[in-house]
Amino acid sequence: MRRQTFAGHVLAHVGFTGATGAVLIGVPPPWGLTVMTVSAGIGMGAMAERLLQRDVANGIILALALGLGLLSLHFFTAYATQATALLFGNVLAVDDGTVWTLLGLGALSVIMLAVISRPLLFASLQPELAEAGGVSLRLYSVLFAAIVALATAGCVQLVGVLLVFALTVGPAAAAQQVATGVATGLVLSVEFALAEAWAGITLAFYTDWPSSFWITALSAGIL
Repeated sequence: MRRQTFAGHVLAHVGFTGATGAVLIGVPPPWGLTVMTVSAGIGMGAMAERLLQRDVANGIILALALGLGLLSLHFFTAYATQATALLFGNVLAVDDGTVWTLLGLGALSVIMLAVISRPLLFASLQPELAEAGGVSLRLYSVLFAAIVALATAGCVQLVGVLLVFALTVGPAAAAQQVATGVATGLVLSVEFALAEAWAGITLAFYTDWPSSFWITALSAGIL
C-alpha cells in the first residue's frame, strides 16, 4: 500500500553487509544483521517521508550497502560457507536460539505496527490530508521503515538475502489482489505466508529439493 516493495530488497542487502561485518569482528551474525538493517531502515524512513523521495532514498542506501558489502567480502573469503548461508538461507537449519530471536523480532514488529496502525494508514492513503491534520509523515515513515527492517532481519535468517521477497512481498501482494479491506488483507497475508512455509517444508521432505526453493515457488504461484 505504501509502494515500498523495493525497500525489502534494499534492507536485505544491508543485512548481509551487517552480518558479514559482524563475523569479521567476532560478533554473532544475527546481531550485526539486525543492527545494520534497523539502522538503514531508520535512515531510509528519515529521508523519504513522501512517495517521490522513497526510490531515491532506497537507491542511496542500496549503493552504500553494496559498497560496504564488497569491502566485507574482500575480507570474507575464509567464511564461504557462512556467506552462502546468509545469501540463500536454510529453513531447516534454524536452531533453538534463532527461533527465540525470531519470536522476539516478530512480537516487537507486531506490537509496533499495532500501536501506529491508525495514523500510519491515514498517512499512507491520504498523506497531504494527514499532514494537514497534524500527522508527522516523517515520524511514521521512520517507524514503519524500522518495522520493515525488523521483519527483513528475521526473514534473512530463514530464507537468505536473495530470497527474502518470498516472505516479505509475495503473501502481501497476493492478499491485496483478493482482500476487501486492510484487516482482511493482513489476515490473508499471514495465512498465505504460513501455507507457503509449511507446504514448502513438506514438499522439500518428499522431493529432497531445497525448502527455500519450494517456498519461493509457492509464493510466486499463489500470487
